[in-house]
Amino acid sequence: MGDSLTEISGYPSDLQTLLGPNYTVSNFGATSSTVQLDTYKPYLYEAAFFRAKDYHPNIAVIMLGTNDARVDYAQSLDNFVGDYLHLIGEIQGLDSEPIVFVVKPPPVFQNEINIDNGTFVEKILPFIEQVADERGLPIIDVYSALESHPEYFQDGVHPTSEGAQIIANKVYETIVNYHGIR
Repeated sequence: MGDSLTEISGYPSDLQTLLGPNYTVSNFGATSSTVQLDTYKPYLYEAAFFRAKDYHPNIAVIMLGTNDARVDYAQSLDNFVGDYLHLIGEIQGLDSEPIVFVVKPPPVFQNEINIDNGTFVEKILPFIEQVADERGLPIIDVYSALESHPEYFQDGVHPTSEGAQIIANKVYETIVNYHGIR
């Protein structure tokens, strides 16, 4: 589950290859979506979110927050934690009782999409850690895996195929280590 970093990056396909035939990876990304409910496109109201819930996953990987660092959304971040906890509660409330992984999204580099790196690093990332801590959820740290690699981003925000592979590798490693399978 996520925004355009999930929907168009190709990382879910790469993850499927890594996990193999005993898993089915589905892509429930929604471009431009946010955690915050008072923005133009909250993920909680997107068709992708409803499809994800109808899918009844056993594992849910949520990579959201990048679009919440947009300059025009940054002033309303007071609701970010509560809105993210609400979204996670919706997933945890499914009959399938999925294991939920919260992702620290990839870094934001120089871009023309109006996503502010300062807001992302100083507010969004700590909020994501707070949400994971409050719910006792494992964190997948994609940010650290890519923070020194602007070359893996086509526009400063969206990963190239190499960047998507790094995201898939990090998600794979965390899931495999969490479950103790190989």
